[in-house]
Amino acid sequence: MSRYVAAIDQGTTSSRCIVFDASGAIAAVDQKEHRQIFPRPGWVEHDAMEIWANVEQVVAGALAKLSIGPKDLVAVGITNQRETTLVWEKASGKPIANAIVWQDTRTDRLVRDLGGRIGQDRFRDACGLPLATYFSGPKIRWLLDETPGARAAAQRGELLFGTIETWLIWKLTGRHLTDVTNASRTMLMNLKTLDWDEDLLDAIGVPAAMLPEIRPSAEVYGNADGVLDGAPVASALGDQQAALFGQTCFAPGEGKCTYGTGNFLLVNTGAKIVHSKHGLLTTLGYQIGGEKPVYALEGSIAVTGSLVQWVRDNLDLIDAAADIERLARSVDDNGGCYIVPAFSGLFAPYWRSDARGVIVGLTRYINRGHIARAVLEATAWQTREVVDAMAADSGVGLKTLKVDGGMTANALLMQIQADVLDVPVVRPVVAETTCLGAAYAAGLAVGFWPGTEALRKNWKASATWTPAMPKAAREAGYRKWKKAVSRTFDWVDDDD
Repeated sequence: MSRYVAAIDQGTTSSRCIVFDASGAIAAVDQKEHRQIFPRPGWVEHDAMEIWANVEQVVAGALAKLSIGPKDLVAVGITNQRETTLVWEKASGKPIANAIVWQDTRTDRLVRDLGGRIGQDRFRDACGLPLATYFSGPKIRWLLDETPGARAAAQRGELLFGTIETWLIWKLTGRHLTDVTNASRTMLMNLKTLDWDEDLLDAIGVPAAMLPEIRPSAEVYGNADGVLDGAPVASALGDQQAALFGQTCFAPGEGKCTYGTGNFLLVNTGAKIVHSKHGLLTTLGYQIGGEKPVYALEGSIAVTGSLVQWVRDNLDLIDAAADIERLARSVDDNGGCYIVPAFSGLFAPYWRSDARGVIVGLTRYINRGHIARAVLEATAWQTREVVDAMAADSGVGLKTLKVDGGMTANALLMQIQADVLDVPVVRPVVAETTCLGAAYAAGLAVGFWPGTEALRKNWKASATWTPAMPKAAREAGYRKWKKAVSRTFDWVDDDD
């Protein structure tokens, strides 16, 4: 009898497979990083064939650790880095170019042209998103414009577009599908109809013939071939929506913040489409089978965990990401140093693609420890800005922050986060809730779990951090942070 559900998590820096048992506990995990390709400043690419090879490897590795095969899996779920854009040949399966990663800013000029006199809110009523380099639609347009013959081939139906879950579903089952959560990040799907919007397609310049079919997040899409031979592929959710699901935020008003390459705060708004007035995104939370869709408000921060990677890989200040906590603890404060990592511009709540990163407040007093401390504080202050925007949109202040993701292993960061928010921060026993959410959705689709209430019973807290910073220090730090952010604006010129 099948006793496990597997989740494939294809993330920005790595691919992994986690196998879960019926209690939602991790039974096995395997993970492998892939290359980050930087052809020019502001450009970020991935090799989709490398990603696929890594996915095959980590799936085989996770199953081998349990000495099981695909027949022992009741279902497989997929969660993925969102907005990363891939176009491939339908006949050969060969990508026409590297995938353009969500962090990539090459579409900056195109985005400004699309906004015209209206600006970044031109399409917001239909798709819930501001015009920004972050989203997939302009990336598709760029690939079709810059690749010889691509537009004509796309119009003939010879090219296929997909975000990464579509690529994996296609490789596993041969079907060209996406789910509502990922489709809602393209700027091409209408929030009300949950279908591709003809007006958006025409305005942005994307042929409908290359787009995948939009399906619910929890549904059997087909049985896999190859390394997962015969296993039902039964869910797909963008990584942040998967974490919302894994944190069992099934009621309106419940939310979470995931700490990964970037930070992403999502709050369930139920069946209601809430349009933000404070720089947040309106997005799909999830859809289970034929049930009504659940919407969410999201605050997206581009660079948090990847700032730690930058300190490790580009500055050589630490040998491993985990070393940042020890180095930051070597000092009592940031010494007046602030780092604003606008490497890909600023996301929520600013949406400034003209911004670039700064380090401010430098004096001869500053040492490696102060920089490490400022790195952690950058994550906490950026999250504070998004929490404030969420409260302004909803009219309800945050009482507790549920957190998940790799950076939550950093106890100093979690304490700083509680301090700057002035609310408790709570981490669950299973902090890898992105994978867990994909597994939960897949298990629901095949009846492995009877319903969402059964999933709620699995959630347990493992650690809580309570605020200890005096109010005056918190507000002074926030004021300095805001001043540092203002120094990032208007850096990119037209000739850059």
